[in-house]
Amino acid sequence: MKSKRKTPRKSEKEVSSKFPQLQKTISRRSLLVGAATLGAGSGFLNAAPRTAAAGPPASGPRVVALVGDRYHNPDYIRVSLDRLFSGLDLPVDYTIRYDQLSRDLLRGYRILVCFRDGMIWPGGYLGPDAYGYERELENPGEFPREKAQNWISQQQAEAVRDFVAEGNGLYCLHNSSHISLSSPIYREVMGGAYIGHPPLRPFKVRVSNSNHPITRGIEDFMVNDEQHYVAYDKDPQNILLQAENIDGLGYEDHGTKSISGWAHEYGKGRVVFTAVGHTIHAIWAPQYLKLQKRAVQWLLKTI
Repeated sequence: MKSKRKTPRKSEKEVSSKFPQLQKTISRRSLLVGAATLGAGSGFLNAAPRTAAAGPPASGPRVVALVGDRYHNPDYIRVSLDRLFSGLDLPVDYTIRYDQLSRDLLRGYRILVCFRDGMIWPGGYLGPDAYGYERELENPGEFPREKAQNWISQQQAEAVRDFVAEGNGLYCLHNSSHISLSSPIYREVMGGAYIGHPPLRPFKVRVSNSNHPITRGIEDFMVNDEQHYVAYDKDPQNILLQAENIDGLGYEDHGTKSISGWAHEYGKGRVVFTAVGHTIHAIWAPQYLKLQKRAVQWLLKTI
């Protein structure tokens, strides 16, 4: 049997010179991929922050979302929120660059979404999360002990405060209440702060104020998620949601119930917080997704 001779691979230059139409097809395909990416209405911001000279990012309302931390992968957050904002036909820009949160970054946007905690780990950490994987590593004692630092500066907190006070919206989700523990200014705007949470387990979220535009017609719903316990500093009438472990399981000495969402005015702007958010299937619970859409519309003052 004769062995088959391998045909040498031609260079791209040779192929394109012999088949010019192929080069046009490839170029067109590349352009279409790029156009599709841009047309999706969402993307990660470039490393360099925008400046005032750059002007607004687009005509019409636009959202910027600060997402991701050690315990919350930005990819699942982006997948989760893309469903929310595509359903509202709102373009959203994502960033993981907490250090670039500033007045210049916020200029031209109507809503800031914050979906990350207040910690960074500049010295690194052994495990990908806090659930004990580092115990399986070889020689874990040779790695420096992990130590968290707070990232938000007073200037950044003031930028958020002024952004909202001037008439824009702040939507805080899940663990973003943790930022309030290191920033009194951020807490003043957001309205409350993180206390803690038990392990992932089922609980019910009940509407405690059905007269608000965000919750009107929303039904109670069950999720399997982290039940975050938070403190709210402002008028209790602004509380919209309450979570309860209906199996009777509490958290430390805080009982089975926790505040799970609120909405209030701040200056000329508005603020919403909803606590559910550690898993995609919880974020996409039909009643909760409907509520999130209402929250965004309320922040934009369209309802």
